[in-house]
Amino acid sequence: MDTITALFYVFATVLLFAALRVITARSTVHAVLFLVLAFFSASCIWMLLSAEFLAITLVLVYVGAVMVLFLFVVMMLDINADSFRQGFWQHLPLAGLVGAVIALEMALVLMRGFQLQAPEPSARALEMGNTKLLGIEIYTQYLYPLQLAAVLLLVAIIAAIALTLRGRKDSRHMNPRSRCG
Repeated sequence: MDTITALFYVFATVLLFAALRVITARSTVHAVLFLVLAFFSASCIWMLLSAEFLAITLVLVYVGAVMVLFLFVVMMLDINADSFRQGFWQHLPLAGLVGAVIALEMALVLMRGFQLQAPEPSARALEMGNTKLLGIEIYTQYLYPLQLAAVLLLVAIIAAIALTLRGRKDSRHMNPRSRCG
């Protein structure tokens, strides 16, 4: 067994353990921290596959932004997680059955293998690297879809902020139905 295979098994084991602890941890803060560990393990697996851009994006976007936001929200709200876990053991057999069906489907797909013939990369592509090639491809071939996705995300952020501020009593926005006089 070579080093890359051994590292894959280590990171995959840590990933599976962390994912299991996300759903079985008693504390929501611990669950979020195990989710961070799962993201880091998945990022290490992406690095082993020479997908550096995806690995760094996973760390920067999910661990750096989304998970920190989740952690702050969970810590600020102090949610009682015991009320959410009351039906956990009742639904475990059905969840196990669904998980087994998904694992069986994945095994059937992966056992046949991939018969795709990938084109040979050019010499220029081999010396540039994955991240630079991805950047060139995105900003030349897919510039308009990228800008469209950015505009849609901006509209979604503005809508989320507007919906959040509408219900607050200390915001400047006044509900026209609640005006007196």
